[in-house]
Amino acid sequence: MRVLVVEDEEFLAEMIAAGLRRDAVAADVAHDGRTALAKLRLGAYDVLILDRDLPGLHGDEVCRHVVRQGLLTRVLMLTASGTVRDRVDGLGLGADDYLTKPFAYEELLARVLALGRRARPALPPVIERAGVSVDTARRQAVRDGRPLALSRKEFAVLEVLLRAQGAVVSGDDLIEEVWEEHTSYRTNAVRVTLSKLRAKLGEPPVIETVPGAGYRLGGARPDGDGPGPDDHHGAAGRPGASR
Repeated sequence: MRVLVVEDEEFLAEMIAAGLRRDAVAADVAHDGRTALAKLRLGAYDVLILDRDLPGLHGDEVCRHVVRQGLLTRVLMLTASGTVRDRVDGLGLGADDYLTKPFAYEELLARVLALGRRARPALPPVIERAGVSVDTARRQAVRDGRPLALSRKEFAVLEVLLRAQGAVVSGDDLIEEVWEEHTSYRTNAVRVTLSKLRAKLGEPPVIETVPGAGYRLGGARPDGDGPGPDDHHGAAGRPGASR
């Protein structure tokens, strides 16, 4: 899941983004409406956390852009005003949810995860394949009944592979789904994370490397840790990634 946090209070924006990253959600930040529009044009986001009272270009205009462009991005609108009229106005603009400041981070996270599920094809909260399962609501992962102690990136990579239901996921796609902007496949981030994830999943291996294509979960070959797509991938395909 990728989230764009648009908040002119820089400390609050970074706090929200840091919290989301700790919970295995890739989060980018913008501090004004025009920067937000530029990021929305260049990248695909599942959820937009949008402060309504932005300087310059108002948050309402950013929300209208999402609606006019028919983006699949779900909008969680933030505001210091919690009157019924303001909530009705915000939802009338096309926002999917509304949260009044100050708020508890746990509630924001729950709303973001719920909106993220709505931005994607419907899947059950617990996704399972080849004896591996993740509970996306509780952020728990298990293999054959054995709990897995995963880092946030390892959990996010495993979730993406499970969601693919056996289809190949390229290194670029993993970068797009799991890492923040300006991350390149050349950083080895995917390969290092996959190596650690494979070690924690244990034997027999369930993550298969498909040379020149990417990775898939389930039906791993004995040489599943063999040569990967490393020599065939350039930088991440996401606009704004390092080249």
